[in-house]
Amino acid sequence: MAITLENVGIAVEDIDAAIAFFTDLGLTVVGRDTVSGEWADTAVGLDGNHAKIAMLQTPDGHGRIELFEYIHPEAIATSPTLPHEIGMHRVAFCVDDIDAALEVAAGHGCHPLRGVATYNDVYKLTYLRGPSGILVMLAQDLTKG
Repeated sequence: MAITLENVGIAVEDIDAAIAFFTDLGLTVVGRDTVSGEWADTAVGLDGNHAKIAMLQTPDGHGRIELFEYIHPEAIATSPTLPHEIGMHRVAFCVDDIDAALEVAAGHGCHPLRGVATYNDVYKLTYLRGPSGILVMLAQDLTKG
């Protein structure tokens, strides 16, 4: 059986703010829609499912995230995931210039949780809170370039 990763889905409070954050980091919107109806209820397992969605793609075309903002039922706010909690954890991006990426993130009010670390002279990396409290990892491969 062949398998590939299609995308990672992330529920957000404000889809436009989340799109702005991720597109400023370099992702491209490849589609937007509003979904509802029996097929959406069946696929998601949620009666009355009605949501705005957007599919974003990394420049290399291999990574995709799907953002969704629920219209119905009303979205339920939860505490942001902590790095040591079990469950869906974070979305990670490799960037060619972590300082430039952090400037972009700061423009959206998003800053590293603690700072930028260097792992074995191989990666500079950090975690930050993106839109809707999404845990985002940014990493720069120091062995390239």
